Amino acid sequence: MTKLTIVFDNYAYLEGFPTLWGFSCFVETDETTFLFDTGSNGRMLLQNMERLGIDLQRAEALVLSHPHWDHIGGVDSVLEVHPQMRLFVPSSLSKHLVQDLNSLSLGVTVIDKEPRKILPSVWSTGVMGEIGEQAVVIDTDKGLVVITGCAHPGIENIAVRAVEMLGKSIWLLMGGFHLMYSDRMHIASVIETLQRLGVQNVCPTHCSGDLAIEMFKERFGERYIQGGIGRVIEV
Repeated sequence: MTKLTIVFDNYAYLEGFPTLWGFSCFVETDETTFLFDTGSNGRMLLQNMERLGIDLQRAEALVLSHPHWDHIGGVDSVLEVHPQMRLFVPSSLSKHLVQDLNSLSLGVTVIDKEPRKILPSVWSTGVMGEIGEQAVVIDTDKGLVVITGCAHPGIENIAVRAVEMLGKSIWLLMGGFHLMYSDRMHIASVIETLQRLGVQNVCPTHCSGDLAIEMFKERFGERYIQGGIGRVIEV
């Protein structure tokens, strides 16, 4: 089984959780456990995880999607509490930061443009787009689970890359879809592309934008999953 818990977001799924701009997801599979991104504030991230009953010490790795503050802001706090992790970071990250992170952890693997396996049943799409962002792809019995930070390269392009990489359909596409500045026509086009690709379930949150979230909810119906802090998805 694969269990995904959103631990940092600018939306709250459970009442009483404070929200700040950013995203982070705690991922547990039968073979590995890792943290994807750290949100913008480490103190709040750690508080959220504690309230949700999640033990950060169980994570064997930290994956960072791209260099923006709202995804790497909590790195210092995370490594201070749990330095015994391997890091998988995009080549777009500052070389000086990579050097520092290497000394604060079990070691840093820098991901370039080539897709690669990073953990058991977990792949990186490789760095995509001008900003240099990677997404993670988890190979499950139901299909692929794709987690994005902000999807700056285009959520549809990331989805296509994931399907081409492993030759399987996407069971769940989740995270920031970066459609908050897009108009209705563009969002509709993205949704149509994802549906043609065979994406079964979606969980757009963070930078997806309220309009896009409503449109995904309308188009995917029961296969739309609400995001926000505290949302748990089991595959």
